[in-house]
Amino acid sequence: MRVDIKGVIAADEDGWIYDFFGYENTTPSVVKKAIEKARSEKANRLDVYINSGGGNLAAGTEIYSELASAGIFDMKIHVIQACSAASVIMCAGKSDITPAGMVMIHNVSMAAEGDNRDMIHAAGVLKTADKAVASAYSAKSGRSMEEMLELMSKETWLTAQQAVDLGLVDEIAVPMGQAIPQLAASMSGMIPQKTIEAMREKRMEAIAELELLKIRR
Repeated sequence: MRVDIKGVIAADEDGWIYDFFGYENTTPSVVKKAIEKARSEKANRLDVYINSGGGNLAAGTEIYSELASAGIFDMKIHVIQACSAASVIMCAGKSDITPAGMVMIHNVSMAAEGDNRDMIHAAGVLKTADKAVASAYSAKSGRSMEEMLELMSKETWLTAQQAVDLGLVDEIAVPMGQAIPQLAASMSGMIPQKTIEAMREKRMEAIAELELLKIRR
């Protein structure tokens, strides 16, 4: 059975917003349902294809955990492009990468507001998140946390061969007429958080208006 992880890695509660704007996206619930379907159909193999610039780290970590614990399958992860949060998902199991593929790892980022204490707290959260991500890379590659953190701090882009040499991917795939992925900047194409919050608010207003209409009937 095939599972595609494409576009922005989005939280379950935000997937509909990306759908609304026509952004290709993958949420944890989509992957969970695919795994459940594979189990119900007693599939003996799971092929996971990743072509993503990244996105929400928490969602990426959840997908990583779901795939890593799928266990009962003969699972293989096939990488076309795996950047940012998608590169964490890539580490969930045995993998290969198309010869034209790319991997990008970098420090975690977030938006923060407040006074100097809030900024110090945010910095601490980011450092902890960086270590959590580096631990996934370290577990996959066998490299030290320190080495992975150093590569992340430089925003490191890797060719297929470099990703294999580093140990983040197991092997280069035999070419199967795969299209060469388009090179993107390090930004994952995520919708700005303020836009997401505004859309959530509008959705709640629309739901409230519909409920009022029902009552008036």
